Parts: sequence; structure tokens; C-alpha cells
Amino acid sequence: MVAYVRILKKAVPAAAAAAGLLAVACLLCLAACSLVTPKFNRPNVSVTSIELRSGNLLQQNFAVKLNIQNPNAQALPVHGLHVELNVGGEQIASGVSDRAIVVPAFGESEFDMTIKANLALAVLKLANKMDQHSDSVDYDLTGAASIDLPFLRDLPFHQTGSFSLKGTQ
Repeated sequence: MVAYVRILKKAVPAAAAAAGLLAVACLLCLAACSLVTPKFNRPNVSVTSIELRSGNLLQQNFAVKLNIQNPNAQALPVHGLHVELNVGGEQIASGVSDRAIVVPAFGESEFDMTIKANLALAVLKLANKMDQHSDSVDYDLTGAASIDLPFLRDLPFHQTGSFSLKGTQ
């Protein structure tokens, strides 16, 4: 029995040391992975043109051309995009596209997609703002580009602003 206790006394510190080495090895692997994972800045997305394609009173389809600017030192292989347009705090349009493009490093590309909108809701929002004698309406353009790179799947973007209501009355 005494021999068994002596063996356990020697084995426990060795097991603890092995567990400590394993923990340090895991931390080093995680640190190495974080160094390999590229840091990407969000792309700048802006609407360059909108054209009505079809629609009725409740839903309209627009062809939207987006400009995507890549502020990164590596090309961005985009294999899809989704966007939402909110006006006055309410979503009035959204769209998705699975068209693939590559935005060059420190470059830009045009991206065409179709978005579906509810202009009846937008007109109500604008009429409400005009009744409140507002000079502008706030908008949010949010979405994400699906990126085809290891360790990076979605690159979100968000653009806010306002547009003037002067001259629309």
C-alpha cells in the first residue's frame, strides 16, 4: 500500500505539469490563429442609381446599383450581398443577391441588385414628416457582404444619413 501511495505522489505532479503544458500549447495555438486571421475594415457602400422595374400599390421592384469601396490591402471576393433600407425608423426596402464579384484591394466595384420596396409606407412616412414641418428624413442602409475567405464570412456595413424634403411639397 505504501508503494502505491508513493507512485501516486509522483504521478500527480507529473499529470499536473502535463496539463499545464497542454493548456499553454492551446493558448499558443489560439494566439497563432488570431495572427493568421486577417483584419478587414468594413467596405463603404453607397447607392449610385435606382431604377423602377415593376410594381403595384403594395410592392415595387427596383434595380439598384451600389458602389462598394474596399479600404483593405487585400481583394475582397464577395459572393453575395444583402441590404435593408430604413426610413424614419421603419424598413421600407430590402434585397439580396448571390452574384459574385471581386472588389480589388484599395479599389471599388459596382454591384447591381434588385430590392423590393413598399413605397406606400415610405409616402406615409414622408407625409408625416412634412406635416411636422421637418426639412429632412433620416435613413439607415445596413447589410452585409458575404466574403469568400477563410476565417471571414460576413462583413457588415452601415451607412446613415438624411435626405432633404425641400422641394417635395
